[in-house]
Amino acid sequence: MNRKATHIDKNIVDVGRKRSASDKAVRDFRTRLSVVGTSPLAFELDLLKGFATNQVNASLGIVCMVMVVCAIGSVWLDPMRLVGWAAIAIAMHILLGVMSKRFLNADVTQEHLSEWRRKFLLGQIGVAAAWTILAIMPYNGETAGAFPTLQFSAILAFNAAVSMMSYSFGRVALIMTTPATLTLAALFILNRDTNSLLMAMVLLGSVGFFYYITQRLRSSLVGVLEHSTEKETLIVELETEKAFSEQARKRAEDANFAKSRFLATMSHELRTPLNAILGFSEIMRDEVLGPLNNENYREYSKDIHNSGAHLLKLINEILDISRIEAGKHELKEQKLSLVAIAEDARHMMDVKAKQKNVKLLTAYDDKLATVWVDEQAIRQIILNLLSNALKFTPTGGTVTLKVGWTAKGGQYISVKDTGPGIPEEEIPVVLSSFGQGSIAIKHAEPGTGLGLSIVQALLQVHQGRFDLKSELRKGTEAIAYLPHERVTVNRTRNASRAEQKTENETQDLVA
Repeated sequence: MNRKATHIDKNIVDVGRKRSASDKAVRDFRTRLSVVGTSPLAFELDLLKGFATNQVNASLGIVCMVMVVCAIGSVWLDPMRLVGWAAIAIAMHILLGVMSKRFLNADVTQEHLSEWRRKFLLGQIGVAAAWTILAIMPYNGETAGAFPTLQFSAILAFNAAVSMMSYSFGRVALIMTTPATLTLAALFILNRDTNSLLMAMVLLGSVGFFYYITQRLRSSLVGVLEHSTEKETLIVELETEKAFSEQARKRAEDANFAKSRFLATMSHELRTPLNAILGFSEIMRDEVLGPLNNENYREYSKDIHNSGAHLLKLINEILDISRIEAGKHELKEQKLSLVAIAEDARHMMDVKAKQKNVKLLTAYDDKLATVWVDEQAIRQIILNLLSNALKFTPTGGTVTLKVGWTAKGGQYISVKDTGPGIPEEEIPVVLSSFGQGSIAIKHAEPGTGLGLSIVQALLQVHQGRFDLKSELRKGTEAIAYLPHERVTVNRTRNASRAEQKTENETQDLVA
């Protein structure tokens, strides 16, 4: 037993640690998100991986673009000069692509990010230098033809490609585009012709435009990473809570099993001596073996018998409610008349009503159909309701027992008294296990507070429901409802409809 308890305690500690770790992770994550203007450190690795992936995927396209520029430019310039530039540009792009691939294949941690950022920065500087060479490549103005336009188009296309490839690297991506763009724009301005000035203005404007596009793309990527991280964090938190709830459920099952075993043991251990106490006290009270010469002894024996009977009733009610809650109460359904059971219960309580000088009235609807119910359970429901009503009704009051039809074709049992009533705010307390209202505690006989709980539980296994209506100083009405499915007429009708439907479906299939 101690070993099992130790195991459960260990599970509680483990779950507590998991919850603490999960809570800390969520707090840290939300703290990082609250920092405005800086990328969360946890995202830097993902952003750098995005940059490296784009470089690897776009390497072939960039190489093709360099070769196309080289081929077209050879129309106006010396092909060897362009081939030399193309070799340098392709080498720089391949070097950056190889570096990116190594980065993606390596197991990079947060500690190595700064080193890799420096490597990528050097690679970007090399690429920027290669394209700057194209921008400053000298040409003869008389034979240049459309080469300046080719320079302008190539640099503009390069800037667009870099903006799409390097946006996750942040502002550092400007290193690749700015040198060649500013250099070519300056040369165009120095030419002072209209076309060159227009191309220079477009190049300078493209720097700001592409920078804006880069920042927007980076913000979108960071937002995606934030939502992805939050989702993963919430999944971890949900899994932790699920593990905790599973442990709580297991502990509840263990506790329920221990309760059931305790009640089963105590029922045997307590009932045996209680029966002996009740038997001997009854012999002494009735003076079966001879008169008791002392009147006090006679009163004591009555008190012992009453106390024992009250304790036995409490034990029986606790066992009843525990058995029902555990789902071990099996209904022994029979086709019975509610009026017959109600009349039998009224007859049993008639003696108690006469002792308290309370009128016990009945009102039964005519021609009530039989119902499928557990006779013992329904009798216990009616006896509990009548017992409560008689207990709380003062001398000279009235208790009315009704049985009738409900509006939906079911049947009901109503017990109405003229007692002190129950305050509206105390009704939930009265309906709970061991619950008793303030007026009941002050004026009524002592009770266990389980009667109405047992009524509700027994009605629940009958698919019924229970209502308690009360008004101060006017009385209380307790109503037990049975659904229309338990009325034999409705059940027979539903069964006939089901058979007819099955027969029609069979005929349709045959047809």
